[in-house]
Amino acid sequence: MNRLAGVTSPYLLQHADNPVDWWPWEPEAFEEARRRNVPVLLSVGYSACHWCHVMAHESFEDESTAAFMNEHFVNVKVDREERPDIDAVYMEAVQAATGQGGWPMTVFLTPDAEPFYFGTYFPPEPRHGMPSFTQVLEGVRTAWVGRPEEVAEVAQRIVRDLAGRQLDYGKAGVPGPEELAGALLGLTRDYDAVRGGFGGAPKFPPSMVLEFLLRHHARTGSEGALQMAVDTCEAMARGGIYDQLGGGFARYSVDREWVVPHFEKMLYDNALLCRVYAHLWRATGSDLARRVALETADFMVRELRTEQGGFASALDADSEDPVSGKHVEGAYYAWTPEQFAEVLGEADGALAQAYFGVTPEGTFEHGASVLQLHRDGPALDAERLAGIRERLLSARGRRPAPGRDDKVVAAWNGLAIAALAECGAYFERPDLVERATEAADLLVRVHMDGSARLARTSRDGRVGSNAGVLEDYGDVAEGFLTLASVTGEGVWLEFAGFLVDLVMARFTAEDGSLYDTAHDAERLIRRPQDPTDTAAPSGWTAAAGALLSYAAHTGSQPHRTAAERALGVVHALGPRAPRFIGHGLAVAEALVDGPREVAVVGHPDDPARAALHRTALLGTAPGAVVAVGLPRAADGSGGEFPLLAERTLVRDLPAAYVCRHFVCARPTTELVELADQLGAVRP
Repeated sequence: MNRLAGVTSPYLLQHADNPVDWWPWEPEAFEEARRRNVPVLLSVGYSACHWCHVMAHESFEDESTAAFMNEHFVNVKVDREERPDIDAVYMEAVQAATGQGGWPMTVFLTPDAEPFYFGTYFPPEPRHGMPSFTQVLEGVRTAWVGRPEEVAEVAQRIVRDLAGRQLDYGKAGVPGPEELAGALLGLTRDYDAVRGGFGGAPKFPPSMVLEFLLRHHARTGSEGALQMAVDTCEAMARGGIYDQLGGGFARYSVDREWVVPHFEKMLYDNALLCRVYAHLWRATGSDLARRVALETADFMVRELRTEQGGFASALDADSEDPVSGKHVEGAYYAWTPEQFAEVLGEADGALAQAYFGVTPEGTFEHGASVLQLHRDGPALDAERLAGIRERLLSARGRRPAPGRDDKVVAAWNGLAIAALAECGAYFERPDLVERATEAADLLVRVHMDGSARLARTSRDGRVGSNAGVLEDYGDVAEGFLTLASVTGEGVWLEFAGFLVDLVMARFTAEDGSLYDTAHDAERLIRRPQDPTDTAAPSGWTAAAGALLSYAAHTGSQPHRTAAERALGVVHALGPRAPRFIGHGLAVAEALVDGPREVAVVGHPDDPARAALHRTALLGTAPGAVVAVGLPRAADGSGGEFPLLAERTLVRDLPAAYVCRHFVCARPTTELVELADQLGAVRP
């Protein structure tokens, strides 16, 4: 019997009709393995994973393969996005044993959940030096039955090795200007000066590193840091990794030129990149950055927003090819010259081919091209280009659309809240602020319990059963803090305070280092603890950023001390591995700069207060926090925002107060002076 029907994960539901007798991750599965004296086959993936779908079709939908799996294993399926703790623990084992990792992840476990054999994707027949999945199954079964002592010894050794990887970065020291300069030097060595970005193929959008570079430029004036950010952002925005018609970024580029993407679109990538392009516009005034930030924000709202007001996790890479009827990667996004001519006519079709880089031989597969914007392409007037885009989008909309993983992940929604709130404020789009507020409200209503503990996921307004992990607390707190600065609603500062207090109480070790799971979470073979930033901020660095911002808002020394201790990991890793600690480096820039604390007071209907508030938000000082509200309350307090305490009007005019490192500049009523105090782009 397949036990996946009724779960909240769309990925698990995709396997609910497999002939494999899948179990979700639960104690009963391991009890069953112990009762039958068989190993557990753990398969980990996610809904938008292309090779997960391939392996499912080739093996998990095959009756004979499923029969062998059911007879000799207890089969457990895990959505890595719902259970990042399980994924992290066993991925660490896979990478340690094989030197590489990825999804689908295939791990064989003892009934005590101890791993003894690993892999990722296995083909249905031997290929490129890889054994077939059936050969792997037969080999594991033979070892389990014929050499049980050896299997047990291997499993126990692996668990001991994992236990010995305990991290101790809490005493590494607080990162300072020297470590941040060393990180910049390391990034310069890895930078691709021709194509932008870092490293070779496959090439991932370095969103958090870009944020560090922008903050480093804001603090130090480094032109090299700014140039790397500008050139990388332009290369990505012109490349096939960016959807030139509908907005939004694909997961990564399979080549180093950003031409052919791996087509799935993830919420976290788009939230992070939306914010980066908004910050790039804030720093430079770039029209391209403004356009991409807004198009990405609109993409998230249009294609990922759920009926309940949250944001879905991802769009699949694959969709149905209208010609072959098969699900293939990129079918929704790629174009041929003939398709352009059919939609646009000969004249506009030829012009659009040159503009979007569509060639007869194609840049993708089967003569199709992924749309790009070449620097040397033809110039089109705005009205004609808008008409071409509109007709192409309309035609694309008639193609079978990629599937959507519509579960709401707390952490990624926190990132989206921050991005949409800032875009709404910067570009005077109150609708985006409203969408951010609605998503925040969903997280409070559905994901947060009476003790302010977070659930990891929800779907259709129904909360999932998995507890939130550290990244959920850090990213949601960051979203709430950003929303508080943009809206002036202190309730979001209060909710953020609940979350960062729980980080300190439930996720923090005595030395100040952080765990990915709470002290009372389900015990796995190892308590996961990973400070490195990968596709999204690690829980460790996300929590450090939220702790620091909350401390700046409230003046709380315990929260600032917790942030400084957590940032010891940046002191240790920043100069050595800057590409993998980008968010931590960005938070460290805020720490070194202050961060600055800005209080704006005035009456809500006074346009002068609104102008000061927007100017404060446009400040480029790294990690600056902003509070806006009425002049000091009658009791001398700041009402909902501690930063507003004792803040008064100046000559009966709205005023702004900027402080850093316990020193305050003189209050100002002038936009230019406030902009100068914050390094802001003047509105």
